[in-house]
Amino acid sequence: MTIPAHGEHYGECRRSALARLYFAHERLAIGAGTLVGLLLAWEAFGRSGLVDPLFLPAPSQIAQAGWGLSHDADFWNDVSVSGREFLLGYAAAVAVAIPLGLAVGLSRRLQYMLSPFVDTLNAVPRVTLLPLIVIWFGIGIWSKVMVVFLGAVIPILINTQAGVKTSEARFIRVARSFSASKLKIFSSIILPGTVPFIFTGLKYGAGRALLGVVVGELYASTAGLGHMIAEAGNTFQTDVVFFGVLIFMATGLVVVAFLDVFERRFERWRPDLH
Repeated sequence: MTIPAHGEHYGECRRSALARLYFAHERLAIGAGTLVGLLLAWEAFGRSGLVDPLFLPAPSQIAQAGWGLSHDADFWNDVSVSGREFLLGYAAAVAVAIPLGLAVGLSRRLQYMLSPFVDTLNAVPRVTLLPLIVIWFGIGIWSKVMVVFLGAVIPILINTQAGVKTSEARFIRVARSFSASKLKIFSSIILPGTVPFIFTGLKYGAGRALLGVVVGELYASTAGLGHMIAEAGNTFQTDVVFFGVLIFMATGLVVVAFLDVFERRFERWRPDLH
């Protein structure tokens, strides 16, 4: 029997520890590796001279533009304006859509009353309503808040309603056979089963809300990141345009990551029905 040397044993332990660390964070490792590889290839292509930086600036040039903007007070004002528009519109959509979606899912008559309006708003592109919204609310912050609200409220409402409709009928029948109250059935069966649908709607609604910020500011605005992107595009500052787009992308990823963490907390609250 051969006894491994101390160095070999240490090397094997280190490799096994690295393997455990990798498999514990495999998704992050693969995603980060792919992103780094893409950025390096993009940087090499941008620096090769095969393409004009006016059309495709290198990541380092975009970072340099972002560094310059970070020292500009107007940029932080644009960030503040867009942030307020997103937070106000998205929060209002959540506050309206979740209770209303639960109510519509629970009441057939309420569904008959509101379905034509919900289906119409879902079918009509919100962009077509922008001229009316600007006329009603002006070019200030509230017109963009309304665009964000309209973009986010429908997907959250529809997903919440769908979650109520897919509640397990057999569990509800069992609860009723034990004379459970409607409130008990709602809190212990319907609401826990609806939580995944609500978070799906929240994630989808967040993307639509960010889209509402951009579209609203591109159409009629004097401040905001969408306005900054439009101005940069008009003056051929492609690096600034890319940096503005990256800010919206990063914001969307952060919001979805936050919702994922919040959803996992709710998973501990949901009872095991299987």
